[in-house]
Amino acid sequence: MDVKYDLASYVRVLKMASTPSWNEFSQIAKVAGAGIFLIGLLGFVIFAVMTFLPGGA
Repeated sequence: MDVKYDLASYVRVLKMASTPSWNEFSQIAKVAGAGIFLIGLLGFVIFAVMTFLPGGA
């Protein structure tokens, strides 16, 4: 493992990185929130179907 090469690549990535604008951040937050909501809704629907089926838990 070449420590100098690794550190140089980390520094290069950090120099290229930039802070997102408020619009970009809010759009990413909305998409992530919608994804979390949809996964939770899917889990709830599966739970509800399994609860009401005969022989369910």
